Amino acid sequence: MNQITPPTQLQIIPETAPFSQEQRSWLNGFFAGLVSLDNAVTPLSAEEGAAVMNSASGDGDDGEAPWHDQTMPIAERMKLAEGRPIRRKMMAAMAQQDCGQCGYNCHDYSEVIANKSEARLNLCVPGGKETARMLKSLYEELGKTPASGAPASTPIAAPVVAAPVGEPGRSRDNPAMATFLSRRQVNKPGSEKETWHIEFDLTKAGLDYVVGDSFGVFAANDLGLVDQIIAMLGASHMTEVSGKPLREVLLRDVSLSPAPDTLFELISFVTGGAQREKARALASGDDPDGDAANLDVLAALQKFAGVRPHPEAFVEALEPLQPRLYSISSSHNATPGKLSLTVDAVRYVIGKRKRLGLASTFLAERINPGEQLGVYVQKAHGFGLPQDPNTPVIMIGPGTGIAPFRAFLHDRQATKAPGRNWLFFGHQRSAYDFFYSEELNAMKTSGLLTRLSLAWSRDGAEKFYVQDRMREVGRELWNWLADGAHIYVCGDAKRMAKDVERALVDIVAQFGARSTDEAIAFVADLKKKGRYQQDVY
Repeated sequence: MNQITPPTQLQIIPETAPFSQEQRSWLNGFFAGLVSLDNAVTPLSAEEGAAVMNSASGDGDDGEAPWHDQTMPIAERMKLAEGRPIRRKMMAAMAQQDCGQCGYNCHDYSEVIANKSEARLNLCVPGGKETARMLKSLYEELGKTPASGAPASTPIAAPVVAAPVGEPGRSRDNPAMATFLSRRQVNKPGSEKETWHIEFDLTKAGLDYVVGDSFGVFAANDLGLVDQIIAMLGASHMTEVSGKPLREVLLRDVSLSPAPDTLFELISFVTGGAQREKARALASGDDPDGDAANLDVLAALQKFAGVRPHPEAFVEALEPLQPRLYSISSSHNATPGKLSLTVDAVRYVIGKRKRLGLASTFLAERINPGEQLGVYVQKAHGFGLPQDPNTPVIMIGPGTGIAPFRAFLHDRQATKAPGRNWLFFGHQRSAYDFFYSEELNAMKTSGLLTRLSLAWSRDGAEKFYVQDRMREVGRELWNWLADGAHIYVCGDAKRMAKDVERALVDIVAQFGARSTDEAIAFVADLKKKGRYQQDVY
């Protein structure tokens, strides 16, 4: 009787690959079925094996991100991400702005957290506490969840890898020093807004940029706010914390708004009774008094008056001070070595206390010409002029949304780009809020600005916005699109950007002779092809 020799088992997946024995056996069998059994197979390296494990295929994810919408509440985004891998749920927790403040886009930030190469869970400034809480919860879940098919006892482990720093001024983690040059207000007395044109000298920083990029600034907190907090702590300005005076730490190192969960945790440890329970509730994300949204660090200390944490413990409970990003409103080709921003100074009142936007009021009043500050250039994620200078562009930027389009126009002027340019700008009142009016009118006269369409929401009996102006000139706008124009939108994501997109769909349907569904698909295709780009927040 002849003995049957079993076939040699191929070891395509190496022993060093990050798989359990069961996973390795299954994968070896799977790949063996895809190749001829002549042993002419190159086993996967450890790195290749890890890539297979970490790939989207086989983990229940189709690669789509239906939650990637800045206007969608986090609860809705998380619902859409149900059943997806944790790394995809982490993306859904982000603010979906792809703003770059974290140093990544939303997808990449979630990926580096999931593979444990980024330990900071609080970098999503637009997402605030909601995003930070969700990321913390998911990160804890990540540590408890075994890999698919692995035994429950198998831990997930990945090395923490420091991100490359790179040259100064190219990332938030390695800022360069730029010189503040000047500021001038671009709206007139009588305006309800306070908007500034800010200029920097980049010569010593050695930085350049392209239009569409953003500019990160490391602002300092308001000194008056810092001193009020020190008084609430019952501490001295010179109290040493981490080798520096307390005032200096509070000025430059930590965020003073909003109050983080860790601060309420600390307060719960140094108080008792009903106050302790209230602090614990706030730390867990509850809102026992309906005022959680208004609690910055000073307001939190005032709410728990008499509680005086030790300054060192207090500082450790606060979040690091994050940079702020602004759209660049100048062109390096037009003014090399200089950079400008267009900034609304944020000031508001809660109760009887005046609140200040961190970076906006720092730039508007707290930094002096000639002083230096840390800055960096954040490269744009899919927002920039078309490669072909002949391509017509349509720019829609009400309020400070005009910033990147001022840069676009200056760049096209400096490079002598022959393409047509159409700008939609709007604000409240024409007499007070027509930013850069002299510049824009001169560009219109010279022919650089082919069309200038304006909308003033407070000049008439009824409010009138840029999307209303778009509908008025819908036929011409459609003709530009038919000629291959790229369309750009910058500004408010929750209202303006959605209203503009809805108006565009209506224009495509009416003048492009399409059904509503076909018009929606047409606009979606514009986005897919990079002909419809947004810088919204």
